[in-house]
Amino acid sequence: MLAKRIIPCLDVKDGRVVKGKNFSALKDVEDPVKLAAYYSGCGADELVFYDITASAEGRKLFSDILSRVAENVFIPLTVGGGINSIKDFERVLKCGADKVSINSGAIANPYLIADAAEKYGNQCVVLSMDVKRVGGRFKVFSRGGRDETAIEMVSWAEFAQRSGAGEIVVNSIDTDGVRGGFDIEMLKAVCDAVTIPVVASGGAGGIDDFIKLFNSVDVDAGLGASVFHYGEVSISDLKAALKRGGVEVR
Repeated sequence: MLAKRIIPCLDVKDGRVVKGKNFSALKDVEDPVKLAAYYSGCGADELVFYDITASAEGRKLFSDILSRVAENVFIPLTVGGGINSIKDFERVLKCGADKVSINSGAIANPYLIADAAEKYGNQCVVLSMDVKRVGGRFKVFSRGGRDETAIEMVSWAEFAQRSGAGEIVVNSIDTDGVRGGFDIEMLKAVCDAVTIPVVASGGAGGIDDFIKLFNSVDVDAGLGASVFHYGEVSISDLKAALKRGGVEVR
């Protein structure tokens, strides 16, 4: 069994890390460069950097902030926000990203997944899905969770895998920032449909939520934001608890 990964997430708006609830009511947290350096040195396995308003505002990701973050990070860095073309992939990779996360750009142009995988390799392409229950179905949302699409989560995940995505991040809008635990039902539906790595995002409120996650569904990683940002759970304590609970971690 591969070791499970613990991944802090930096949601960046106007040059600052922010965090909200159900993708809204955002509050300021910290400088992204300072926070990235902290996570790089405290045992995080990877780091995710999302420019969360780039797609909604129709602009490019803030390259200057990303470059400064990448200079201070010595673990794999996944970057997303406003990725709509191969040129956007090239730009963020040159800024220091190891993997590129696409969401709204892939919804607008599904062929972008295959094109990017062919040019940069499957391991570089991450499909991020913002998902919410609508009428008893798991529906995919675009533009930072603002717009409902006609896309159903499982079929979208299957398409991404066929197209060459190397990893899928499942962001549960329903549990985001609520700190009531990960959306196990949603995650199981994706994991049952694909064989590529799946990252769970949305709902982490404490150590027990990660233990339940890894003991309930075969995800490859757990992503957290506020639970780490506010110092409620340290990554070292989390990994120690996971080991005691029989979960293999790095």
